[in-house]
Amino acid sequence: MDARLQLRVQRYGWDKAASVYEGHWAHALEPAQRRLLALADLRPGERVLDVAAGTGIVTFAAAAQVGPTGTVFATDLSDEMVRLLRSAALARGIRNVRAERMDAQQLTLPDATYDAALCALGLMYVPDPLAALREMHRALRPGGRAVNAVWGARARCGWAEIFPIVDSRVASEVCPMFFQLGTGDALQFTMEMAGFTDVRAERIDAPIRYANGEDACGAAFAGGPVALAYSHFDPETKRAAHAEYLASIEQYREGDGYSIPGEFVVASGIKR
Repeated sequence: MDARLQLRVQRYGWDKAASVYEGHWAHALEPAQRRLLALADLRPGERVLDVAAGTGIVTFAAAAQVGPTGTVFATDLSDEMVRLLRSAALARGIRNVRAERMDAQQLTLPDATYDAALCALGLMYVPDPLAALREMHRALRPGGRAVNAVWGARARCGWAEIFPIVDSRVASEVCPMFFQLGTGDALQFTMEMAGFTDVRAERIDAPIRYANGEDACGAAFAGGPVALAYSHFDPETKRAAHAEYLASIEQYREGDGYSIPGEFVVASGIKR
């Protein structure tokens, strides 16, 4: 897939998903985000970079940890995600957060500026994750820490059939390499290639629970990376795609709801 096309798919897809993203995914992603923040070990007064920040779930948690003497600069490819993050910061009276739309592969930020760089579940969507990690490395001061979280191995993510289900209907090649960084030691090796040292990675088992099929389909189709392709489906195509997806997760049904296997990889490293 052409990298420029993939960026457009991601940018406008997350614009579509932004308004419902947090409602569908905040609880499911919390184990990875919590561990990422723990490994970052943020301290009062530090300057933090949050890449692919989305609506700001990690951004605001980081802002609380660095306190009023610290700052968090959030970036995202989606204009709508950035707009929602800014609106939330204003509504909550959070003054130590700034947000700008940026491509993670080309951060328009000065060198050696930040004490910590975070990316919570964003690298999977970047056409060249190594380039994004090198940008994070460049923006960190010597001694700065980076922590990245990605989805784990495809075989351990029970919702993974969403991609072929959508691609079979629109041939969009949404996220063709989505699980690459979660395979084996790929995230750790890629961080090392970007220049980080003392890189350590760990896996987290985190089932995703939905109250019913409507919730499961809302998260999978409207609230995630396939949102742009899904927005072009007519009602009949949506019904057929929902039915196929629910069949793919039927084995994880618990009463009216679902408990779907999920796995994250979280890795930390240092800029020497």
